Amino acid sequence: MNGLDDNVWLAIIAGEGVVAIVILIWVIVLSGKLRKLRKAHNKLIGDTGIPDLEGVLDSLHGRLGELESGRQEQEQRLARQEKRLASLKGRIGVHRFNAFADSGSDLSFSVAIVNEEQDGVVLTGIHGRDQMFLYAKPLDKGQSAYMLSPEEKTAINQASQKE
Repeated sequence: MNGLDDNVWLAIIAGEGVVAIVILIWVIVLSGKLRKLRKAHNKLIGDTGIPDLEGVLDSLHGRLGELESGRQEQEQRLARQEKRLASLKGRIGVHRFNAFADSGSDLSFSVAIVNEEQDGVVLTGIHGRDQMFLYAKPLDKGQSAYMLSPEEKTAINQASQKE
């Protein structure tokens, strides 16, 4: 046979067999890694319908921009609502008292209805034996253009202390 003996041919065939087995193992390992990579790619891409990663990232970037503008709009709405809520007249203080020390009981009253800035109104009812008087005084920052009685100031303080 052309100057090569059978042992050399056998060694060449055995070497090729070993190389083929190593290449086969390499292909199996690489196909396993490719399968994992394909799963990770499918998980990352998801059901976006966009085949490439750059398209997915562009789409996500656009969605993030929309979400950020929506969040800013919600913050502005919340700020407006908090400002509106603070201006509502929701704090009430009631103080009952005896307007005439010589007769009657605690039938007279002062009711203060104020917001957080102490803007609102104070109502005072003076109860006498034969008649009843009712007074309303506007409040601006806890003060009124009309003179406030100590009982009215007490009602305003009670309303201001409520949370």
